[in-house]
Parts: sequence; structure tokens; C-alpha cells
Amino acid sequence: MRADYNIKKQKELISTYRNIGEGSSFGTFGELLQGVLCDNGKNFLVTFPIKSFSRATLVFKSSIKTLTVHPSYKTKSLRLAKMLMTYFGIPVKGRLIIDSDIEVGKGLASSSADLVATARSIESCFGINISNELLQSFMNKIEPSDGVMYPGVVSYYHRDAKLIEFLGELPPITILGIDEGGNVDTIEFNKTLKPFSERENMKYQELLHEISNAVKNQDLDTIGRISTESAFLNQKVMPKKHLHFMNSLCQEINGLGIIISHSGTCIGIMLSQENPKYNQQLYTAQERIRTLTDKLMICFSWNTK
Repeated sequence: MRADYNIKKQKELISTYRNIGEGSSFGTFGELLQGVLCDNGKNFLVTFPIKSFSRATLVFKSSIKTLTVHPSYKTKSLRLAKMLMTYFGIPVKGRLIIDSDIEVGKGLASSSADLVATARSIESCFGINISNELLQSFMNKIEPSDGVMYPGVVSYYHRDAKLIEFLGELPPITILGIDEGGNVDTIEFNKTLKPFSERENMKYQELLHEISNAVKNQDLDTIGRISTESAFLNQKVMPKKHLHFMNSLCQEINGLGIIISHSGTCIGIMLSQENPKYNQQLYTAQERIRTLTDKLMICFSWNTK
């Protein structure tokens, strides 16, 4: 994906310009919960921030005549930068450089992280403040958003790019996961109606209430239970072929629960790093998952501490 993006060359490029702004954003490992609410029919999700990042650098100089992005396929970031610079009356010129370690098309919030990092680099470069409300309004014109502009776990209307509630942060959690392959176009995926019944939507309403309290109270057992339930409910939307295997393994090692990228291709087991048997859980899970694939994903929850 980075064939046209030579990092060394870009660093040399940056060094030749005077005005530089930098910004970053974390990604997510899918969602703890995602569905449709019965009271308003809106699609929502609850985020799981992880220590994977998109970083943006904006190089600005009056002699640069146009605004470009590197790598060139990061067109969503280019579009957002143009909209924000126009809104603030900033000349639309410069070089926007994106460096991300979040895989694309897997349901890990790669695009949302790119966009938030882009906005933060503009803030840094020009000394301005871009409120989350303004940022969300522009991001919503580009694609659904994963709520990664907020520093922690949130419940979020992703199709409307609107916050429901900031819930807090998670204690140290490790995810051992796999990617079942393929790529998902988030924009196209979110054009479809979810095939949930009214009863299922009522269930999602209950689960949102429960997990909101669980995150606030740091109740990992409830978080794991609800995340697992959401993974199974999502089988009628985007089924994961290894869900039963991963869930059985999770139960065997007494993990917290299953987490998936509901609109992506990833599935994982959550482990509390504070569990006295954490190291044994980690070892057993790695050995068993490697019977499926040699491309084991290991992710860690992100927080501000």
C-alpha cells in the first residue's frame, strides 16, 4: 500500500520547509458493541481504542502553490484538509504527509484516524482550534466516523458522526486476534440497512445501557460479556467464520470475551493484563491461534495514562 511513499524521502522533504504541523490519532480494534437502537432507529457503536496510530505532518510554505498528500491514495485526508483550510481562510497549499500503522479495510478505524490526525496537524501548523463538533461535521461529509477524536471509549452514532456519550478509559487489556482476510469498503457497508428485528434493537438498547455503566465502573466481566454477545448478534450482518473457535478458546483460558470489527474482518480475544494468570493465558492463546494462522495480531488498549 506504500509503494509511492518513501519515508526517508519525505523526511528530507520536510526538512526543507519552515512551517510544520503534526498531529496523530489512535485506531480501534473494531467495537465493543455495534447495532441499531429501538428508540430512534439509529446505528451506533462503542469504541475500543488501541495503541495503533495514524500520524500526519503538514508542511506549509507560501512558495508551494497547491495542496498535495503523500501517499497519494490518502484522498480522504486531502479532501478534509482542503475543507478545513478553506473554512479558516487559510491558503489551500502545502504538503500533507500521512504515516499510519493501522491496516486499511479491516474495520480498525484507519480512515477516521487519518482524518483526525490531519485535522490535528492543521491545528498545530496554524495555531488554531478545531472543535470536535466542527471536525465531525466535515468528516460526516466524507464518510462515517469511528469517534476517535475523543480521548477514550465513546458511544457514537457513526453514520451521523455524532457523540452519544463519553464513557471513559479502559484498564490495560490485550487483544489476541486474527484477520479473516479481505477488505471492507466502509462507505458502501454503511449504506445498507441492518437486518435486525425490533426485539434485537431493543436488546441493543439494553446492551448499550449496560456497557456504558460497565466502562464507567471498570467492570471488565460485563464489558467482555456484552462484547461477546455483540459479536454473535453481528453474525447475521458480517459473519466471522472463526467466531466459535475463538469463543471456545476464550472460555477455555477464562479470557474476558470476544471482540470483533463489526464492519471489518478481524476477531480477537480480550485478556486483562491485571489477571494473575495473564502470562499463561497469553501463551496458551497464542499457541492455539497459531494453529489457524501464523499472522497473529496483538493489540493493546490505549488510554491517556
